[in-house]
Amino acid sequence: MSRDGDAFDMLLTEDRRFPPPEGFRERAVVSDPDVYEDAERDFQEYWAAWAEELDWFEPWHTVLEWTPPHAQWFLGGRLNVAYNCLDRHVNGPKRNQAALIWEGEPQDERRVYTYWDLHREVCQFANALKGLGVGRGDRVAIYLPMIPEAAIAMLACARIGAPHSVVFGGFSPESLGDRINDAGAKVLITADGGYRRGQVLPLKAAADKAMENCPTIEHCVCVARGFGLSKVSGVHMTGGRDHWYHDLIADASADCPPEPMDSEDVLYILYTSGTTGKPKGVVHHTGGYLTQVYATTKVVFDLQDDDVYWCSADVGWVTGHSYIVYGPLANGATVMMYEGAPDWPHRGRFWEICEKYGVTVFYTAPTAIRAFMKWGEAFPDQYDLSKLRLLGTVGEPINPEAWIWYHNVIGGGRCPIVDTWWQTETGAIMITPLPGVTATTPGSATLPFPGIEAKILNDEGEEADAGYLALTRPWPSMIRTIWGDDQRFKDTYWSKWPDTYFTGDGAKRDGDGNLWVLGRVDDVLNVAGHRIGTMEVESALVDHPAVAEAAVVGKTHDVKGESVASFVTLKDGIEGTDELVAELKQHVVDKIGAIARPETVIFTGALPKTRSGKIMRRLLRDIADGRAVGDTTTLADPEVVMSLKNRYEEEGKI
Repeated sequence: MSRDGDAFDMLLTEDRRFPPPEGFRERAVVSDPDVYEDAERDFQEYWAAWAEELDWFEPWHTVLEWTPPHAQWFLGGRLNVAYNCLDRHVNGPKRNQAALIWEGEPQDERRVYTYWDLHREVCQFANALKGLGVGRGDRVAIYLPMIPEAAIAMLACARIGAPHSVVFGGFSPESLGDRINDAGAKVLITADGGYRRGQVLPLKAAADKAMENCPTIEHCVCVARGFGLSKVSGVHMTGGRDHWYHDLIADASADCPPEPMDSEDVLYILYTSGTTGKPKGVVHHTGGYLTQVYATTKVVFDLQDDDVYWCSADVGWVTGHSYIVYGPLANGATVMMYEGAPDWPHRGRFWEICEKYGVTVFYTAPTAIRAFMKWGEAFPDQYDLSKLRLLGTVGEPINPEAWIWYHNVIGGGRCPIVDTWWQTETGAIMITPLPGVTATTPGSATLPFPGIEAKILNDEGEEADAGYLALTRPWPSMIRTIWGDDQRFKDTYWSKWPDTYFTGDGAKRDGDGNLWVLGRVDDVLNVAGHRIGTMEVESALVDHPAVAEAAVVGKTHDVKGESVASFVTLKDGIEGTDELVAELKQHVVDKIGAIARPETVIFTGALPKTRSGKIMRRLLRDIADGRAVGDTTTLADPEVVMSLKNRYEEEGKI
């Protein structure tokens, strides 16, 4: 949103509707549309009913205390997250059910953990951590690839009451060190290396470099990744400080009683990068967080006893925390976990895994879906995807045409799609269809989850059809503070309106009452006084049959204030020509109006994205305006930016 206004111009319209398939609705976890009204009648009681489905050592006496901006949920209650994810299943009929199915990037690597197996190893590692002096309240940093030990380490920390801080395994030594120091971590858990697109990433060497400037680290635990140490150069073990994971658990007891934690004790810290300044350590607590990830996993993904559930995120992001580890395991699900990239060693790898393991529920990012579109239908068409019954998206708004492609090509036209909106700070899904209730609209996340109150507000805090997306009452999994900086927490999220959480996103509401998230307000276009969401223009471009992905930014314009600069990735086999440029510009005009006509169209093989798959439009703005390119340390591939900048300059666009 521009700095001087309070609404978006609403340009994109979408009339396609997809009600839940009849057979799906009949079996769904939630199929009664009255669930929204029931939750609104008493939202605290609604969340308390979900909390009662968890196992508590001591009951709570108060559901919610709300002293804005600080909330406390289920006061007086005591529980343990690892107990709820493991012990209660081990003590019941799921004891020998597969909890975690893991496939490494090399196609011959596979491990399966039953709930019994996972419980045993979590207890062993929890005892090993206690043997290193880790106790309740001590912070532990986790810097691992997507291997089972990542989930085991998180659960072991939760078992003994030690807050963990997971750092994505692709981050640099400097980024890792910054996060260790901010949290004051006592122990670092890493691996000798990990696979990514056939290459071995030397994680221990990166960890060693980070620890040179991390005085709080007393011990480092290193997992020996299954490919043999000889393939990782520079593995060095410092005596007294460094320990092999397998040595520590070899003689550790499998009996580790879970620590009874207060509902408001810290469960984890997760750092989210801003565009400037040091990363923010988002703090999530125990009881409220587990309640909401448990409830949303069960309802949004319609979990059934025979499901094989796969979320393709990394545990280094909040999606991996909430919807690979804590939410699914609290529900007793069978969880698929994959180490590698979707295009290694071939572009059908995801679909090969779906066929191989009978995946029924699949949750991925729109940026991945657009890559699949670019590669074409030939890859998924090679595999049997008939077991899939539900699809989900997460990370950013999904363009309607990408939604339709996902629905038709991957879901065979039979699978409901849950397009979810939430943030690291919200902890759990906030806006989403309910697959057994909601008639979905491509591109819209539809309605707030029952018990959640989300509104669209203008600058004065009044409700509007288009404007700022805001959360107007507390929710159980909400951020409690920023680690070590409560004032930054208040200033960042709560200073725009009294008692209201500012999400940083723009949104609109359509004629059916559905919410459309239009992108970050910092990315909005302001063209000749019209405020246009990036999502709408990008969706118009992706609607063209030649386009796989697009990103648009505002470019400074002497007359209009800003003009639209677009960066477009074409589907494989299609050539970018001057004729196609003109065609795309006209397609945007035809789709949403002349005001959104791109002044510039640049074809590119790739867009600059963070390691979690989000497009970095800030860097594209730098390129479009001819400025020095800003910080690229959080990018998955920094070379993309420089090659794009060079091409932009060569074509005389600045």
